[in-house]
Amino acid sequence: MLEDCRVTANIPAADLTRARRFYADTLGLEPVGENPGGLMYRTGGTDFFLYETQEAGKSRHTIAQLHVDDVRPVVDELRTRGLTFEHYDMPGVTWEGDVAGLAGLGHAAWFKDSEDNILCLDDSRTG
Repeated sequence: MLEDCRVTANIPAADLTRARRFYADTLGLEPVGENPGGLMYRTGGTDFFLYETQEAGKSRHTIAQLHVDDVRPVVDELRTRGLTFEHYDMPGVTWEGDVAGLAGLGHAAWFKDSEDNILCLDDSRTG
């Protein structure tokens, strides 16, 4: 029934102007659409909607993953744009700088956006 439907992630922003600037200047993403409710982005054929709410940044877990071919060069590039990465103490994870090695899965790196939301870059072999 739902196996062919499209899914859009929703990412909260306490300040939509600040978030738009972060997603453009730091992540290099521009909205593909805009409406009174927020901004629509499209990456790799998937969508996410950035919307304004005072509930932004309250989740203490990863709210979105960006799948890339190789995490390391993306981390290096984003670091030159001023992004700092998070480190988490998780069983079975090894760290090389800001990149986590996930046994049998690939690599990942976590960061917070301007709204304190946790996002992840990964080159997972399971996604």
